[in-house]
Amino acid sequence: MIRDRSFRAREKLVGKLPVTGELLRGSLLERTVRHTKDCPKCARGEGHRVFVLTVTYAGGRTRQLSVRRERVAEVRRWLNNYQKLKQSIETICELNHDLLRPEPRRRRLGGHRD
Repeated sequence: MIRDRSFRAREKLVGKLPVTGELLRGSLLERTVRHTKDCPKCARGEGHRVFVLTVTYAGGRTRQLSVRRERVAEVRRWLNNYQKLKQSIETICELNHDLLRPEPRRRRLGGHRD
């Protein structure tokens, strides 16, 4: 019974996986860049808004990629797709843990054991 429920839940999740090439791991940061001289906007203290995708790799290496303003919505969507897929994979793994557990033995009527 529990195994059947876990199996059905797993299959339902697999059918809903957001499998797409539009996946992106990392964090989108918004920063303000200020020039040191000859920029009236920076001289007023406003600076320039820029977006950066930061990705951390094994060993603590970090890579930063500049993201054009017109691609920010797309990058956010790709990051969201990645998070949804990651959560689905984690849930499927938990269901598979349930499926690996041995089924409880059923007791025979009359209390006799083999």
